[in-house]
Amino acid sequence: MSSEIWVALLSFAGTLVGSYSGLKLTSYRIQQLEKKVEEHNNFARRIPVLEEKMKVEEHRIADLEGAAKHEK
Repeated sequence: MSSEIWVALLSFAGTLVGSYSGLKLTSYRIQQLEKKVEEHNNFARRIPVLEEKMKVEEHRIADLEGAAKHEK
């Protein structure tokens, strides 16, 4: 075989290895991003619950403050 054929085969093999490793890296990075998005979504679901709890606590504090003023 001539040297041009060897060079072409080695170039092709290098292209295959590079493409495969690039696809694996891209797949890994997408999985990591999906994990981060899932964490963010969980946080976003909890915010309205926390806001509602804060409203309840603010009302309780206001009631306690009102009761304390009436006792004086």
